[in-house]
Amino acid sequence: MASTTSDGTVSVVRWRRAQVGLSAMLLRDLRGLRRLINPDRLQTTVPVWIEAVAALVARYSQVAATLSADFYDGERDAAGVPGTFTVPLADGPPDEQTSKSLRWATKDLWPREEGRASVAQLEPMDVRLEAAMSKADGAVDRLVLNAGRNTVTEAVRRDGGAIAYARAAALGCCSFCALMSSRGAIYKDRGAVGEDANERFVGDDSVIKYHNYCRCQPLPVFRGQSFELSPKAREWDRIYREFARGNPGQQLQLFRAALAEQRAQADPGSF
Repeated sequence: MASTTSDGTVSVVRWRRAQVGLSAMLLRDLRGLRRLINPDRLQTTVPVWIEAVAALVARYSQVAATLSADFYDGERDAAGVPGTFTVPLADGPPDEQTSKSLRWATKDLWPREEGRASVAQLEPMDVRLEAAMSKADGAVDRLVLNAGRNTVTEAVRRDGGAIAYARAAALGCCSFCALMSSRGAIYKDRGAVGEDANERFVGDDSVIKYHNYCRCQPLPVFRGQSFELSPKAREWDRIYREFARGNPGQQLQLFRAALAEQRAQADPGSF
């Protein structure tokens, strides 16, 4: 009898909790590196900080990839897939990619003449520094977790026993993530994963688009295995079909509005 999997299984919830725990340790260590930045010596201390953060990202990316490989192995065993398969661990992001993200996060730290400065650059230094660290938190979290996500998606592409993957989104996720999750187990190539679905999700660091602080994970589905949407994802699919389907170019916008209205009327945390 074929097994059934879903984006809401106990193993998926357990895996997401492990990733959340990893993120908590990552952000703790990242905040510890904040002391490397001297507001009076930005020119020399910010590059030192970027180098230290890049090393932190590389180290945690290995852990994220290993956690995801273990998850994949467990899902494959549970599906009863015959034969063996070694999950290839995805590399962490190149240092240049990390550096680019961190330069973006800290761009408002640098002083500008009043006539050329943005609103953010006119804030006091302590406010600018806190904003920069918050942006860095989100970017670093995404870069590290993507190493785990990429481990799963690459395994699906290479494993002859796998047929696709679904996007497992968390309760309360953004409209884009909810819409991608409601599509089910259809992903195995760049054309179906939402790469061009939302211009806010830019860059080539991930085949599936993930944003900062995103808690979505790809879920492998194997041959002989059926996939069912979780109750929350079924509700997202219902909202899409009722309010957004059949409106090319406006589907995400209409879905976002309908999802927000439905959530406002529902019990907190229901979907």
